[in-house]
Amino acid sequence: MGIVILRTILVLLSVLFGAQIRPITLHPLDLTGLLIGAAVAGSILALEYLLHTLEMNSLLGGLAGLLVGGAAAAVVAALLPLDLLAPAPPLAIKGFIFLIFGYTGMALGAARGERFTLGSLRAAWAEGGQRQNYKILDTSVIIDGRIADVCETGFLDGSLVVPQFVLRELQYIADSQDALKRNRGRKGLDILQRIKKGPEVKVIISEADFPEIKDVDMKLIELAKQLAGKIITNDFNLNKVAELRGVQVLNINSLANSLKPVVLPGESMKVFILKEGKEANQGVGYLDDGTMVVVDNAKRHIGRNIDITVTSVLQTTAGKMFFGRSEVVDEATPIDQRPRRTGA
Repeated sequence: MGIVILRTILVLLSVLFGAQIRPITLHPLDLTGLLIGAAVAGSILALEYLLHTLEMNSLLGGLAGLLVGGAAAAVVAALLPLDLLAPAPPLAIKGFIFLIFGYTGMALGAARGERFTLGSLRAAWAEGGQRQNYKILDTSVIIDGRIADVCETGFLDGSLVVPQFVLRELQYIADSQDALKRNRGRKGLDILQRIKKGPEVKVIISEADFPEIKDVDMKLIELAKQLAGKIITNDFNLNKVAELRGVQVLNINSLANSLKPVVLPGESMKVFILKEGKEANQGVGYLDDGTMVVVDNAKRHIGRNIDITVTSVLQTTAGKMFFGRSEVVDEATPIDQRPRRTGA
């Protein structure tokens, strides 16, 4: 109802200014001024219609746009020779200029208001004009726990933001009837306490919420837009959606993969053979960082640390896999399958 009243006032003002530019005469009947006012009002409403699909829900953005539009109108009105534009009264022309620029600036500012909020201003200018560096934690990365280790190394700077809706989700998981979920939720709360007690980073509990948004991932994206911050996660889907929305993401899994040791074919390493492989006489082990190592001729060495030679490295979406062969010679191993030594 309110928008209908605003549009009605817009049309009436446009017609009024139009009538002042070209007064109505009866001999002959001249409605040029009214038509001009109606045409201007129609053009402005058409522009609004083109912008109505955008999110026009930010009062601050609309106010800023109105101020900018008013300032631009004042400059234009000062530069135009209004006295020479006869027979139109200067006041009517100024009214038109301020109406067009002001309304257009308000519409554009409101449409882009999602990026022009008090939160983004605080993020951009705080503590003497220094830009804040906010990193927002999601539920999955808190439960994962590795973020606490990264914080303790000192590689993260700025402030870690934990939204209240993430805390509520952690609390809900911690109160679950399922023992596994309950343990994961409690682990996440313990990780937060550990990060908060450490001196390396500052932890901020954000009260921001978006009641109209039900999905927690979308709430995180909106909060990141407001704070001009980054999301720390290990959730693949959140990673992709946030990138599509223009929000930068720091993925813990990507960090872990980048820190895995660089091993070239022909190098030697020691591996603990944990279980049997899929192929005959294969053994499977894991490095300290979780990298899988598939070793030929290692089935007999399950439960032992053995020296192997890396034969190949496979890069997958989940990380790297190493393939190698055992350097331990067993009497039961056929001669043609034993490792060959090179050199004198």
